[in-house]
Amino acid sequence: MGSIFKKDELARLKSDEKAWRKFLRDQLDTSPERKEDFSTVSGGEMRELYTPSDIRAFDYTDKLGFPGKYPYTRGVQASMYRGKLWTMRMFAGLGSAEETNERFHYLVGQGQTGLSTAFDMPTLMGFDAEEPRARGECGTCGVAIDTLRDMEILFDRLPVDELTTSMTINPPAPVLWAMYIAMAEKKGIPRTKLGGTIQNDMLKEFIAQKTFMCPPEPSMRLIVDTIEFGTREVPLWNTISISGYHIREAGSTAVQELAFTLADGIAYVEAALERGLDVDDFAPRLSFFFNAHIDFFEEIAKYRAARRMWAEIMKKRFKAKSERSLWLRFHTQTAGCSLTAQQPFNNVVRTAVQALSAVMGGTQSLHTNSFDEVLAIPTEEAATIALRTQQILAEETGVANTIDPLGGSYLVESLTDEMEEAAYEYIKKIDDMGGMLKAIERNYPQMEIADAAYRFQREFDEKKRIMVGVNKYVTEDDMPVDIYHVDEALEEHQIARTQEVKNSRNEKRVGESLERLGEACTNNENVMPHLIDAASAYATLQEMCDVFRNVFGVYRDPSTF
Repeated sequence: MGSIFKKDELARLKSDEKAWRKFLRDQLDTSPERKEDFSTVSGGEMRELYTPSDIRAFDYTDKLGFPGKYPYTRGVQASMYRGKLWTMRMFAGLGSAEETNERFHYLVGQGQTGLSTAFDMPTLMGFDAEEPRARGECGTCGVAIDTLRDMEILFDRLPVDELTTSMTINPPAPVLWAMYIAMAEKKGIPRTKLGGTIQNDMLKEFIAQKTFMCPPEPSMRLIVDTIEFGTREVPLWNTISISGYHIREAGSTAVQELAFTLADGIAYVEAALERGLDVDDFAPRLSFFFNAHIDFFEEIAKYRAARRMWAEIMKKRFKAKSERSLWLRFHTQTAGCSLTAQQPFNNVVRTAVQALSAVMGGTQSLHTNSFDEVLAIPTEEAATIALRTQQILAEETGVANTIDPLGGSYLVESLTDEMEEAAYEYIKKIDDMGGMLKAIERNYPQMEIADAAYRFQREFDEKKRIMVGVNKYVTEDDMPVDIYHVDEALEEHQIARTQEVKNSRNEKRVGESLERLGEACTNNENVMPHLIDAASAYATLQEMCDVFRNVFGVYRDPSTF
């Protein structure tokens, strides 16, 4: 099709722009610009004005197309939010399964349309509450899950065949998913009707978030087991959420978040193909998870570039034929690293702007952080405000009335192109190293993120980057904030419940199921059926994870500086 701009018109525009710049210089002699660094939060250049000259070779069909059509820059569904609003999926995890269940019921009653579960640190690391290394951590940053009994309480009286459930879990993701399937089937709900997502992204753990269990290669094997099992047995489930969120929280730039996330996705697709799966059988259930940071236009460009890049990668690199295999469907969470303990009510504004960028960028689901998350587990009031933020965007602002409202903006299209080009440069470097696993072994993405985080911190310290209420507009006294406190008795209650389960279960069945799980690990057999059997027998989280640790070994971070 070619450029939508005519050469003679671009030439005239260039001449007019040259005259305008002379006019601007004259104006600046008397009214100079603010003495600030006009760049994105990631350090990208922001020019004072964008015109058709910045996208002079812009081909509408190649770069934009139409919603629901390749290259999906404008969205993966034809009608986007005019057909269905994004899923409002508020993260919740409050110490005990009972408290979290109560919060789930509250949020659903307030209009939330999907469940999202936060687990405490022992659960994230594959340990039961009674493990000595877990003491003092039970329920402090999410819900504690030791056995199927906890999972049954967590989702009590919730229609899990009607609500999709997201579980933010990584090293023990297959175990928690097995518990969820066993819980649903005990309710009489077949696994074929279950919809939801397990995060299950270990590459980003090695890069950024650092919750580990097994080394990289067996971790990849377990992930492919879930992809294979989900493809065949749980067709409505997203068995991995390829996550840039934690990469950004670790201090990356927007380009690094985009590039490393898609490079992780490439690695997972390659691993599944090596298993013998057909790309069009599993690719439609891959999902992604991005951060919504504070730089409004940069974030929108990131989401649009991600869709276009993934469609091209799947079509040209992996020869996917199904349209749905080309879709980059993603969840977004507003940036936890942008929240401040100082003047915490400012976080309501930050979250609203970040949520708006996710919506303008075409997210499929969204979590809005509560203003008090930087201080503690969110209170009910704070979680309600965060949910209402999404509902106001959806119901009052009009931003959901048209598709890709910033499409065609000279600024946004230019930023989208620049982000795509820079991200592909990173992906080429990773490919040249032999792929993401090899790059991680060389500490390449880790060091790139560390350098970016250092640059940002230095700019913050020098007040080149402003955080209102922290290094500018500082006040001595903040407004008081109610804090959610975890009951210290929770840990002993959790340990007692797990012990009660152990005392009442069939130990012979547990032992046999764990033995079969170990054999499956050793024989390269898919572990998921054996995990479901063990979960149904009320084997504990740690008992199942200890099988993995015994067979595959334990990973230790090399901690390169």
